Amino acid sequence: MSTSEIQHRADFSVIRYAQCWEDSRLLTAALKPQDRNCLSIGSAGDNSFALLANGASTVTAVEMNPAQIACIELRRSAYLTLDHADFLELIGSRPSSRRHVIYQACRPGLPSTARDFWDSIPAAIEWGIGSAGKFENYFAMFRNIVLPLAHSGNRVKSLLVQRSPTERERFYNGIWDNRRWRWIFQLFFSRTVMGALGRDPEFFRYVEGSVADRILMRTRHALAVLDPSENPYLHWILTGTHGEVLPEALEEKNFNQIRNALTENRFEVAHGSLEELLEQQPARRYDAFNLSDIFEYMSKINTAALLEKIADAANPAARLAYWNMLAPRSRPDTLAARLYSCAADAERLFAEDRAFFYSRFVVEEVMG
Repeated sequence: MSTSEIQHRADFSVIRYAQCWEDSRLLTAALKPQDRNCLSIGSAGDNSFALLANGASTVTAVEMNPAQIACIELRRSAYLTLDHADFLELIGSRPSSRRHVIYQACRPGLPSTARDFWDSIPAAIEWGIGSAGKFENYFAMFRNIVLPLAHSGNRVKSLLVQRSPTERERFYNGIWDNRRWRWIFQLFFSRTVMGALGRDPEFFRYVEGSVADRILMRTRHALAVLDPSENPYLHWILTGTHGEVLPEALEEKNFNQIRNALTENRFEVAHGSLEELLEQQPARRYDAFNLSDIFEYMSKINTAALLEKIADAANPAARLAYWNMLAPRSRPDTLAARLYSCAADAERLFAEDRAFFYSRFVVEEVMG
C-alpha cells in the first residue's frame, strides 16, 4: 500500500492547522468546481467546504491525520446543527463566552473518534476551534509577544483600515516597515523558529534559500499592494479574529449552500494519504484536485510520481491547483504530454493571494 513521503517523518498526532491557510478564492477560481467531482486535501476542512459553496457536485476530502479529521467532522456537524452566528462563535471568528454550550449542540452529530478527541481538549473549544492548531498557536505567539516589540495595538488597528493603493504604500514604507519589524520578522519566521514552533522541521527538507526573506517579500505585497482591510487571514494573524471579511467557507451567503450539500451527502472524508486513496479506488475519476501544498515536503521524484497517479485518476480537462511555499514544485517535463501548465491563469490569480506565505500558485490541466 502506497503512503505519503512525509507520513512516517512528521508527527501527525496533533492539530497542525485549525484553519486552512490557502486563499480559497484562488482555489475556486482555478478549479471552477461548479458541477464537478472534486478531490481535496482535507486539512481543517475550510477549503473543501468552499468547493461545495461554489457548486461542486461532490467533494472527497482526503486526510491522513486523525486530529485534522476531527476538525473536519466538527465543522460538518456545526454546518448541519448551528445557525451562522453560532458557527462563527464556535470557530472563533467572533467573540463568545458560550462555546461549550454551542459545542454540546454539535456533539451528538460527531463520529465517536471525533467526539472523544474534542471532549479531551475542552480548552480548545473555549478558545475557538480555529485557534486549536500548532500553526495558529505560532501566530498567537507572534501576535501577543513578538509583534508588540515593533508595533503598538493602535498601529495594528491602523494597518487594517481601508486605504487607497497610494496611501497603503505610504503607510507601509513610512510607518510599518521599520527596523524592528524587519528584525523580528527575520528571527521569528526563520527556518529554525518556524520549524520548531509553527510547522514540523521535516516540512523544510526540500526548502531552498532564506525562509524569512521570501515570506517578508510576500508579506509586503499583502500589506502594501493588496488591501489589508479585506484580508481575513491577515486579520486573524494580527488580531485573533477574522474581522468583517471572512474566508469563503465561513461567509453567511455560503452557509446554507454548504449545509444543503452536506444534507444531500455530497461530501465525504477519506481517511489516509492521497496515494492510498488513489490506489484503493483505481476506477474512480475526478474533475478537480485541491492539492494544498503537499508537494512542499516531497522530493521531485515523488512529486512527479504522484502527479502521474493524479493524471491517471482524472477526467479529461480536469484541473489541479496547489501552492509552493518555499520548495519549487510543478509538472515535470516528462508529464508535458499529460498535464498542461495554466501559468497565465495561475500568475493572475496569485497576484491577488491574501494568504501571503506562499511563493507560487500552480494550476495545471489534464490533457483531453
